[in-house]
Amino acid sequence: MRQWQLADRPIGRAIADSDFALVDAPDPVPGEGEMLLALRWLGFEPAQKGWMENFGGYVAPMDIGEVMRGMGVAEVIESRGGRWPVGTMVTGMTGWRDRIVTDGAGYDPCEPDLPPEAMLGPLGIPGLTAWHGMTAIGRPAPGDTVVVSGAAGATGSIAGQLAKIAGARVIGIAGGPAKCAWLIDQAGFDAAIDYKAGDVAAALKREVPKGIDIIYDNVGGPILDAMLSRIAIGARVVLCGGISRYEQGGQIAGPGNYFNLILRRARMEGFIILDQQPRWPEMRARLAALLRSGRLVAQQDVVEGFENAPTALARLFTGANRGKQLLRV
Repeated sequence: MRQWQLADRPIGRAIADSDFALVDAPDPVPGEGEMLLALRWLGFEPAQKGWMENFGGYVAPMDIGEVMRGMGVAEVIESRGGRWPVGTMVTGMTGWRDRIVTDGAGYDPCEPDLPPEAMLGPLGIPGLTAWHGMTAIGRPAPGDTVVVSGAAGATGSIAGQLAKIAGARVIGIAGGPAKCAWLIDQAGFDAAIDYKAGDVAAALKREVPKGIDIIYDNVGGPILDAMLSRIAIGARVVLCGGISRYEQGGQIAGPGNYFNLILRRARMEGFIILDQQPRWPEMRARLAALLRSGRLVAQQDVVEGFENAPTALARLFTGANRGKQLLRV
């Protein structure tokens, strides 16, 4: 079997190929009550860089030489009285290895009538994160104005669509005209702001003259600060991620406009979706229903080949990906 191991920590710098080592290992053999899985898909999250750095302390530390962590979709290819029969597609924390032995703990079967890779995007960590952050913290209502940063990403695009379904007006902030066009033409956003085109604060003033009721932030830094300058009374600010942290050498810049939270009687709240794991089946069922009905769309960016896993992860931090970054093994 092949597996990617952590070889170095990308602290204060971009991810490099040398941060990983592709090694061969003995094929795992399932015991009684276990199954042998073959990896079919890998999904990639910005949080994985933080795991490599041992940043944040909300997951167990990663050691150098450990198999790189990550969510995947795998197929049961051998079962010795295991939980699922041969041919079942399952999802879980497979790690970056092309064979896995498990008794099924920590894995869920894929939705049978949807593509299995959907379990890594709209039905996986991005979709679950979008659901909890938007519905439990943002709580959009008809007439609200919602602004989503990182809006063309796997999480931001779902979060914005959930706000639209709830009756809100939704503006997305994304990088480049192609991503902005996709937000409007495919995801149904009301407007999109290209942060690469210039003054985000001026664009927000134009698009949200009466203020922002809900901020769903995946970026942090100057873009969060620009959004905070436009919040309405009683606004809810959802802190989902901070991709700008990776662009600033790991430094986290605090928002200069935080005092608006007092002036506008607003609330800012962060969350980690792993804390909500007992509710994942309920969230996933609701997201799956929206996918089946066509009310929710998801964009995928697929890299081919297990050997390209480091390249696929690095794409998240350059803005090269369109929607959910996946790798087909």
